[in-house]
Amino acid sequence: MADLDPSPAPSHPTTPLLPMHVPAHEATDRCRDFHRVMDQRRTVRDYSTRPLPEGVLEWAVRTAATAPSGAHVQPWRFVVITDPERKRRLREAAEAEEREFYDHRASEEWLAALAPIGTDWRKPFLEDAPAVIVVFEVHKGPNSPRPYYTKESVGIAVGFLLSALHQAGLATLTHTPSPMRFLNEVCDRPAEERAAYVIPVGYPAEDARVPDLVRKPLDEVMVRL
Repeated sequence: MADLDPSPAPSHPTTPLLPMHVPAHEATDRCRDFHRVMDQRRTVRDYSTRPLPEGVLEWAVRTAATAPSGAHVQPWRFVVITDPERKRRLREAAEAEEREFYDHRASEEWLAALAPIGTDWRKPFLEDAPAVIVVFEVHKGPNSPRPYYTKESVGIAVGFLLSALHQAGLATLTHTPSPMRFLNEVCDRPAEERAAYVIPVGYPAEDARVPDLVRKPLDEVMVRL
């Protein structure tokens, strides 16, 4: 019998995969060690003025940008704000939206769900943290292609970002004021970019406290079929 024809070469550019080659006997331990680190991550609202290490934000954003994205369009923009005046403007605009949310837009059910966390319209962390990263979804525009699965792609990238910053010993918070259009003006971004997350970054204050919350056990979040 004649040999079967080999599979046709792909029509798109490829490169050899460079796997990590983790020994099987180490795989579970690595997952367990990573869980121990990430299980300590908490949303922090009280920040120190201690400066950030040189280069840490750049490397964290580089890590976030390795996330998978629909059609590899990479529909994200990370705007890093460290200028005090810009952070002041951000806080004022965000608090105006948040006051409207807490006073008029949020349902009683929503407010009851937020009560154990202790949040309100005041957002001092937007000024106190040494840096704030505003993450934008990049939609189709004059200089950007049509994205696919934009929210999913940006959400995964933000997960990478939070993990990288936590690995560096830094505290974060995911703030999502609504509506967010004011962030285009504060950050000088074009209309095709739509803000999705506001993330203060810094060291926690020495007297920082966090809500006493309990995470769901594995049997409530994992189903094996």
